[in-house]
Amino acid sequence: MKKKLNNRYKKKTLTYKFIANCSKVYYKKNEYIGLENLPDEPCIITGNHSKLHGPINAELYFPTKKLIWCDEPMMNKKEFIGYAYKTFFNGKPNFFHKIGMHILAPIVANVMSSADSLPVYRDMRIMKTYKATTEAINNGLNVVILPECTEEYNEITNCFNEYFVDAARFYYKHYQKELLFVPMYYSVRLKKMVFGKPIRFDSKNSIDEERKRICAYLMDEITKIAKTLPRHVVVPFNNVDKSQYKYSK
Repeated sequence: MKKKLNNRYKKKTLTYKFIANCSKVYYKKNEYIGLENLPDEPCIITGNHSKLHGPINAELYFPTKKLIWCDEPMMNKKEFIGYAYKTFFNGKPNFFHKIGMHILAPIVANVMSSADSLPVYRDMRIMKTYKATTEAINNGLNVVILPECTEEYNEITNCFNEYFVDAARFYYKHYQKELLFVPMYYSVRLKKMVFGKPIRFDSKNSIDEERKRICAYLMDEITKIAKTLPRHVVVPFNNVDKSQYKYSK
């Protein structure tokens, strides 16, 4: 029996609606390529981050019903400030950064809690994330995960934090179904979102094997997708100066 999703994922606050409408002035709707690669069954869609552009664009315009993995401190005004110092300012915020983050904290928490976001915990509470992911997929939603970490893989994408693959193992234990992972590449400059051919979780393999196998496939496919597009500037995950941005080929 399918469970009813928590209302948090359905209701939109006035603050969310205002910010979303303002964002659409800057973020225009993408061209979607490879929609035929999205399976009929719910799946996990995995892509590059492009700083904040990837998740914002996915929130505003994603072509299917979805939830997006989001670090839990982004949804918690008490935790957001310390998270922002570390994530956005490399742990060295100046006076104005600190003032700005204190002002933004309640706004960001309000918007992110109202968005199509699924909280991700980076500690023992990660099981809550896997459980919520399983619940969402069982209710027919795709789950979007942008799992890049700070280590560079190539000029297109950083390495993936491979533990997101464990969500498929958790799902299999509950429903004996092997999930599909779909690679996705988003180009800010080209305004294109491209979906590649999926790979299916194999329950017969060890979880260590599956983490490596699935991540390698997804990172390589995302790289291939990017290189099939016209030459363009790749917006990286890392918070670096624009002079350090690289080209796709």
